[in-house]
Amino acid sequence: MDVKRDILWRVYLSYILVVGVCVAIFGKAVYIQQVQGHYWRSMSDSLHQRIDEIEAERGTIYSEDGQMLSTSIPQFDIYMDFRVDALREKNGQLFRENLDSLSASLAGLFNDMSVGEYKALLKQGYKNKDGYMPLKKKISFREYEQLRKFPLFRLGRYKSGMIANERTIRLNPYKMLAFRTIGLARDANKVGLEMTYDSVLKGRNGKQLVRSIAGGVTIPVEAGTYEVEPETGKDIVSTIDVFIQEVTENALAKMMVKNEAEHGCAIVMETKTGKIKAIANLGKHGNEYWEDFNYAINPSEPGSTFKLATMMALLEDQKVTLNQMVNLEGGVWKVAGQTVYDSEQHGRQQVTIKQAFELSSNVGMAKLATTYYAGNPGRFIQHLQKMRMDTLTGIDLTGERKSVIYKPGHRLWGPTTLPWMAFGYNLLVSPLQTLSLYNAVANHGKMMKPYLVSAIKEEGVLVRSIDPVVVDEKICSDQTIKQLQACMEGVCTDGTAAALFKNTPYKVAGKTGTALVANGNRGYADKIYQSSFAGYFPANDPQYTCIVVIKNKPHAAVFYGGSVAGPVFKEIADRLYSSYIRDGFAKTTQAKIDSGAYSYTGFRQDVSDVARRLKIPYKDSTRITDEWAFLSGASGKASITQRKLEQQTMPLLKGLGLKDAVYVCENMGLKLNIRGRGKVVNQSIIPGQQIAKGQLISIELN
Repeated sequence: MDVKRDILWRVYLSYILVVGVCVAIFGKAVYIQQVQGHYWRSMSDSLHQRIDEIEAERGTIYSEDGQMLSTSIPQFDIYMDFRVDALREKNGQLFRENLDSLSASLAGLFNDMSVGEYKALLKQGYKNKDGYMPLKKKISFREYEQLRKFPLFRLGRYKSGMIANERTIRLNPYKMLAFRTIGLARDANKVGLEMTYDSVLKGRNGKQLVRSIAGGVTIPVEAGTYEVEPETGKDIVSTIDVFIQEVTENALAKMMVKNEAEHGCAIVMETKTGKIKAIANLGKHGNEYWEDFNYAINPSEPGSTFKLATMMALLEDQKVTLNQMVNLEGGVWKVAGQTVYDSEQHGRQQVTIKQAFELSSNVGMAKLATTYYAGNPGRFIQHLQKMRMDTLTGIDLTGERKSVIYKPGHRLWGPTTLPWMAFGYNLLVSPLQTLSLYNAVANHGKMMKPYLVSAIKEEGVLVRSIDPVVVDEKICSDQTIKQLQACMEGVCTDGTAAALFKNTPYKVAGKTGTALVANGNRGYADKIYQSSFAGYFPANDPQYTCIVVIKNKPHAAVFYGGSVAGPVFKEIADRLYSSYIRDGFAKTTQAKIDSGAYSYTGFRQDVSDVARRLKIPYKDSTRITDEWAFLSGASGKASITQRKLEQQTMPLLKGLGLKDAVYVCENMGLKLNIRGRGKVVNQSIIPGQQIAKGQLISIELN
């Protein structure tokens, strides 16, 4: 009995212990779930959830005529997750049923692999149970939309296993057109407008709670919800005109290829406003030219185009007159142990100062600068400062480099510095600075700040308008301006550009330039010349100012400014004159009042709005309660009268546009059969005839 009792006691004790342990486990489970559940769930979420930054959509850069120059578009990388339950069920029945048709669809869309190859790829991925198999990368939104309609994929992500990772890329629709000016939008390599206006274009990134799933993919915890909503960047409207830019680039590229030049630039500025309508920068890479560097805003020795600044200083100080004589010494003159040469051999001796400028004489400019400013070179430098040749233009383009102009007392200032500066050596200025000076002369002394962006918009709504800025109302006297204009016109009629512009149907004012430039440590031994031409047109009413600068290859056979840069300028000017200026003048001078008769019928408010916007004087005899009106007139005068449309009988539709005719007929319950387009000229139901709802009417438009 004692043994039996002892065994029972042990059994009961074990049972009680087991029950106690079970109760404890159950109690602990309840405690963890009910009391500590929120804590442990948050710990789990913290391991699988995170806040991701959602990149904001970048704003678009437009041309002045509304063309997209740089915009953001979506791009997709497509992956397959073969582990989703729907694909594994029933021994892969869903996958096998759609394999052939899906492979055929993929091959037809992308044309990169055969149907058999796509089929083998998909079967291998299914066999390996890949959770993140790359299928196709960098596909467009259009391709993605087609892909979603393919067999299997149309079932959605969680049944088909298709994963689409979206990202945004920057696209330049016109490719290399003004590429360096528009710029790149890469994180570490932004240049051009993309860099200058980055804070405007980039918007504000958002934040979204996401959780990780198989294959390292993340999905939003709640689709469509954000911790912080991304804010789309604003759009900017540039001053670039696509047509002018294309003309400029083509003209520049054509000459550079012909002359095998190293690099070059061309800029077109709207004279009265300072708007940059085109800016082309081309550098040679192998046998091709593309926009690799912004040469337009980087200084170099300008050569003879700088003689305009020298002439401005001399005339403004009244040191000389245009009819005053100067001896060109046959094109060779010694000063301070150095020799000044004229680039073109002319053999001339005594000429007027105006002729010396037209002939682009280095000797003439050097002698005049030495004669009148050697005793006070600081005065000459003051004139250059007044012309703002020593400061940045302030163009809204990051990367503009400052000019280099030596002053008396500088370690590099010597007895030959001033005479060489007079014809564009011993100093560095950018093509844009030279263009600004020429534009000021074209603009009767008013210097404008060059700029590239005219407006900032948000979803099509104007946020800020950027107006032209006057840098200096008068860089010199009116008398000096008139004399400089005469000198530049003389260059194109009697000087170094006379042959180039002979028989041109419009007047041009400009200056050629030919500068021997150094080639690094080799100095001037390679005989590399920089050809340039700066000017404006039409000279009697300047609309555009343009500069062309081309650095030629060593020992180039053709290198004079009038032979290399001049033809590029002329091609640009010819195209703009025929496309914009000539037609604009014709419209201005030949506009006549339209004597033809006209008549229109429509909504009273629409009719009066059209007349008002077209600035047609009219007499209005309608009342505010009238819905329809009849506009008729001739010889620049018009009248608006009441037009009644009966509801019970067929109204006269003649004269109505299609939209209005449809509106009237559908309101009366009629069905329409329409032929033609324009305004109604005939109708199948006679006006005044009784009509019934659902009746068919045929109308003919003119």
